[in-house]
Amino acid sequence: MTSPASPVSFSSLGPDCVLDALQSIGLYSDGRLLALNSYENRVYQIGMEDGPPVVAKFYRPLRWSDEQILEEHAFTNELVQQEIPVVPAMVHGNGQSLHSFDGFRFAVFKRQGGRAPELGDVATLEWLGRFIGRIHAVGAQQTFKHRPELNPQTFGIEPRDYLLSSGLIPPDLLEAYRSVTAQALEGVQRCYERAGDIRLCRLHGDCHVGNVLWTDAGPHFVDFDDSRSGPAIQDLWMLLSGERQEMVRQLSDLLAGYEDFAEFEPRELYLIEALRTLRLIHYSAWLARRWDDPAFPAAFPWFNTQRYWQDRILELREQVALMDEPPLWPI
Repeated sequence: MTSPASPVSFSSLGPDCVLDALQSIGLYSDGRLLALNSYENRVYQIGMEDGPPVVAKFYRPLRWSDEQILEEHAFTNELVQQEIPVVPAMVHGNGQSLHSFDGFRFAVFKRQGGRAPELGDVATLEWLGRFIGRIHAVGAQQTFKHRPELNPQTFGIEPRDYLLSSGLIPPDLLEAYRSVTAQALEGVQRCYERAGDIRLCRLHGDCHVGNVLWTDAGPHFVDFDDSRSGPAIQDLWMLLSGERQEMVRQLSDLLAGYEDFAEFEPRELYLIEALRTLRLIHYSAWLARRWDDPAFPAAFPWFNTQRYWQDRILELREQVALMDEPPLWPI
């Protein structure tokens, strides 16, 4: 399978289309449909006539190929086989996890409730670290063949080049943004040189607190949509927050659990601020690339403003300084 030749617009994905898509694979709704918070894809909680609600994800056309989506599904299934608490795509209808209806590709997932984890709690951080270590232990067993790698080219140079040619940066700030991103990417390169030859593994890729659901039984990891190959620290640094000393303590607690199941290379600590810098550039480019989707101007009205780009320039200047500081080091 491959991506649709003629992309469809999410504007044609109405409630009837969503329910008809599920019916096409033998899932019959009771008519209850709740749109969930997602901009990259369209995600709905749907009540079932027989059984608990399910969650249906309709993939953004042309973002991933079918092979890349199926590779994500295969990875989460590997994790499930090792009893790691993730939420995989369900198999329905044609015996596949990826389905197509009226030009849209979609997958269906069990509804998994939960709350945000308490990241100020030592036991919670160690628990999260253990499961991330288990994910990486499985992720290191083989590599992605179709999904891209997270590196300075894909998350820094390419999105920077797109932004500079997009016409969305105010003309009077264009040279300032060009200059600060050049400095930032030079800083990223220095961080990678300090880290040396880093082993890559298959990652969650977007392991922030919103993608971890906590229950009395512990964490469940959801939404592997951004899964890629990259350095292990990528799935750890986004769980850090606060002042430097607080982040040092959080990192220590995460790694205390992580190293029960996977070896951590301390040289990767040089990459934390570099990866944060890449994420900032990539995020702006993500918004720019989606600006023709009506959902984006409505949800992010501040994006295409003078103030937004002034703040990004200042933010990247701060990152240039942070990347030259000593790395966080667990205690």
